[in-house]
Amino acid sequence: MKNLKQKSLSVVIAAAAAGMLALTGSAYAEKVTLSGGQEVPPVQSSGSATGDVNVAADGSVTGSIKVTGFTPTAAHIHQGASNAYGPVIVPMTKQGDDTFVFPAGAKMTPEQLAAYKAGNTFINVHSAAHKDGEVRAQLTGK
Repeated sequence: MKNLKQKSLSVVIAAAAAGMLALTGSAYAEKVTLSGGQEVPPVQSSGSATGDVNVAADGSVTGSIKVTGFTPTAAHIHQGASNAYGPVIVPMTKQGDDTFVFPAGAKMTPEQLAAYKAGNTFINVHSAAHKDGEVRAQLTGK
């Protein structure tokens, strides 16, 4: 009887977790802190950025980044390992002077989602002074 109760409780917990995932629509939710030291090569910058990146099981991406200490020109998710640079895979839209958001319908391909889950994607913010990126954070895919 005890094992049946434990199994029933496990089923209820799993169902609740699945329900929460369905409500949030996000399989992966990351808080990110971007800095110049994470750029490749590292950048000397007094600027930084923080935000949220949410990736659903189907690859849909939502979230935002807020920048401080410099004037940003663009922000994106790129595919690339922590010590590498790579192509833009999910662009962001600028809102106001210091904030970027993922536009409606932003989505990774299955191959990009696999790279994300493996920790081989990063988000960075560009500036006029640092066209390849002023601040960066590696995404963990967790």
